[in-house]
Parts: sequence; structure tokens; C-alpha cells
Amino acid sequence: MSPLGRLARRLGHEGWFAAAARLLVPADRFVGKLTRGRVLALGLIPSLILTTTGRRSGKPRSNPLLYVPDGDAYIVVGSNWGQAHQPAWALNLLADPAATVTAKGVVVPVRARVATGAERDRLWRKLVAEWPPYETYVRRAGGREIRVFRLEPVQDALGAASLGGDRPTPAG
Repeated sequence: MSPLGRLARRLGHEGWFAAAARLLVPADRFVGKLTRGRVLALGLIPSLILTTTGRRSGKPRSNPLLYVPDGDAYIVVGSNWGQAHQPAWALNLLADPAATVTAKGVVVPVRARVATGAERDRLWRKLVAEWPPYETYVRRAGGREIRVFRLEPVQDALGAASLGGDRPTPAG
């Protein structure tokens, strides 16, 4: 891990860092769009772009998020930097679990499900190992349930990602 990555993980516990990072999300979203999902979070942490369908608007909504891999799935957490309310993208997934992930420039259709029980505990440990400030976010959220989502690639009858091809397509 780079020295900047280690510094970000240390600073991530600070309230001012979360406030500043929330302000940088639109810039991160812009850079992600320019690079077709190849560069996010300055490359300091593993990140993806999650595109959900807005539960009220019905329009696509894209958000850069930290993730950890779990087999072929992507694991994300609705921490909202430890705020008292759920992030909009998490509420969108609860309303419609169909989404797309853009990671390293590849677009993959996924279906989200909320992890529970022992699976959630296992995935939470993986998330905290990647981004220790998640533990701080739990305290900051004042007891709000922080959902862990498993984003599982959608497969067609032949086992290929459902994008009309035999494998995930590059973003473009």
C-alpha cells in the first residue's frame, strides 16, 4: 500500500476528513466519468462506480464507492461517512436491486442483496480490513444499521454477463 493510502486510512477516522471527502465525491464522480471508471479515489483505495435507478426519479444515479471483492461479487457498505441517514444509492438498491458496476473500466450488470448474519459479519471484517474508518462510522452514525451489500454479477442462461456479449464490456 502506498504512503498516501496509509495516510488516507488514518485520516479517515477524523470527522473533518469525512466532511471534506463528501465534498470531493462530485469531483471523484467526474474523474471516474472522464476515465471511464479506470481512476477513482486517486487510486488510493479500491473503488468502483455503482449505477442504480433512482427510486423516485427513475433516472440512472452513479456513485463512486469503495469496494472489496468476494469471489466474483463486489462488496459495498452504505455507511454514508457515518451520517445518521442512509445514502441515497442504498435506498435505491433496496427499491430496485438491479444495477451496474464499473470497475477498472469494465461495466458489469449486478443484482444487489443485503448481507445478513454470519455472511454480513464475514464481509464486514473484509471491509474494515480495507478501510478501518468504517468502525468509526458505526459510532458516528449513532447506532443506525449500516447495511452491507453484495453486488453479484448477473449471468444469462449460458453463464455470460448479461450485456449481449460473452464477457463484461469495457466502459465507453
